[in-house]
Amino acid sequence: MEIGGVLLDLDGTVCLGDELLPGAQQAVAYLRRERIPFAYVSNTLDHRRDFADRLTGMGLPAEPDEIVHAPMALIRYLERHEPEARLFVIGLPPLLEQLSESFTLSDDPEAIDVVVASIDYTFDFSRLNIAFQALRRGARLLATNTDRTWPTPQGEIPDAGAIVGALEGCSLRAVDAVVGKPSLWMAQLALEHLGCPAGQAWMVGDSLESDVAMGAAAGMTTAVVLTGVTRRQDIGRTGVRVDHVLESLADLPARLNSVRG
Repeated sequence: MEIGGVLLDLDGTVCLGDELLPGAQQAVAYLRRERIPFAYVSNTLDHRRDFADRLTGMGLPAEPDEIVHAPMALIRYLERHEPEARLFVIGLPPLLEQLSESFTLSDDPEAIDVVVASIDYTFDFSRLNIAFQALRRGARLLATNTDRTWPTPQGEIPDAGAIVGALEGCSLRAVDAVVGKPSLWMAQLALEHLGCPAGQAWMVGDSLESDVAMGAAAGMTTAVVLTGVTRRQDIGRTGVRVDHVLESLADLPARLNSVRG
């Protein structure tokens, strides 16, 4: 089987907080040595250069252009579909910084064209109400992702799905588009970055609902690692196709070798 490229999730797969997970260095070294194109695909909101610096500081040298992330997907989506939109962004400072470079941000419900929902550690009633009033006026609702939780060294914490749930619950509006994982928009962006068709790509991650679901829907080979939010007993409960189960990224080189013949 020809392997045209590998997509690696970050949190829960390659790293957890500021620590590399088992096998990450070996797996990436294998991909580089075998000249298999790869990219990190994440719903992280950090600037790509900052996450690349973090990985490098952990002992895994990385470049910003090796990362495909949710802000990148959101900006590309807005540039194509809402190029003049005024945005109200519920999210962390790095997301607001990246969006403000190309778009006008507003907290006036009468002026808002698009509400962007993402993870926000300071989410409060005031932000909820601004978004609610804008949505009632007809603003579109976009989400970076809808993950219920994300893994940290202290355990799982609520992710953007909790914010999306609050907005959908009060507005009686469904999110208009999800641009990060597990969307096909994100999958296509990542495949373009790899430069290979979906049938020759692997998606490797710890989340069945995000990483594996995206890979399966796009037609990629999927592999779930058990170093993040998924436990072995979870596999099969979601109906998501899982092609390979890995204890950690340490298992990836041997698994790739076995299918390459």
